[in-house]
Amino acid sequence: MRVSEIERNTNETKIKIKLNIDGTGKYKNDTKIGFFNHMLDLFARHGRFDLEVICDGDIDVDYHHSVEDVGIVLGKCFSEALGDMKGIKRYGNFSMPMCEALTLTAVDICGRSHLVFDSDLKHEKVGDFDTELVKEFFTAFTNSMNITLHIKTFYGENTHHIIESIFKGVARALSQACEIDERYKNEVLSTKGMIENNK
Repeated sequence: MRVSEIERNTNETKIKIKLNIDGTGKYKNDTKIGFFNHMLDLFARHGRFDLEVICDGDIDVDYHHSVEDVGIVLGKCFSEALGDMKGIKRYGNFSMPMCEALTLTAVDICGRSHLVFDSDLKHEKVGDFDTELVKEFFTAFTNSMNITLHIKTFYGENTHHIIESIFKGVARALSQACEIDERYKNEVLSTKGMIENNK
C-alpha cells in the first residue's frame, strides 16, 4: 500500500494529512477555507487518491500560511508514499476542460523541483479566497515533492472554472505519473537507476 500520514505543527499552522495514492477518491478535507476544501476534494476525487487534510491555521491573519503549508505537507506525503519510485510511469499529462476554460498540466516525478505556472486568473478573489494562493500552493507542493510541474491555461473567463481546471488537471496528470507499470515494476525509469526524493 502506497500510503502516508504526516503531521506538521508550527506557530502558524497545525496540519495532519493522510494519503493513499492507490485509493478510490474518498476525501475528508477541513482547512477552514471553503473554496480550498472544494479544490482539495476535487483533487482527491479526480486523481482517485484517498485524502484527509486537517488544518488549523492562522486564518485570522489571512489564508496564505494554511494554503502554502498544506502544499508542503501534501508534497511530502506523496514523496513518502512513493518510496523508491520503482515501477512508476513517472510522467503524466492531461488537458482539462472546465466549461469555457482549458488547462494543460504535465508532471515529471524526477527529483528536480521546477514549476511553470502560466494561468491568467482574471479576478483577485473567488469568494473570500485570494486567487494568487493557487500558485503559492503549487509552488510549495512542487518543491516539497521534488517534481517538475507545468500548468498552462489556454483560455477561460470564469476564475472559479480556471482554478478548478488546474486542480483537476494536476490530479489526473499526477495519477498517471504515479501509476505502476507492471512490465517494469522493479525498475526505476531513469538512466541514473534512481530518482531522488526528499524523505
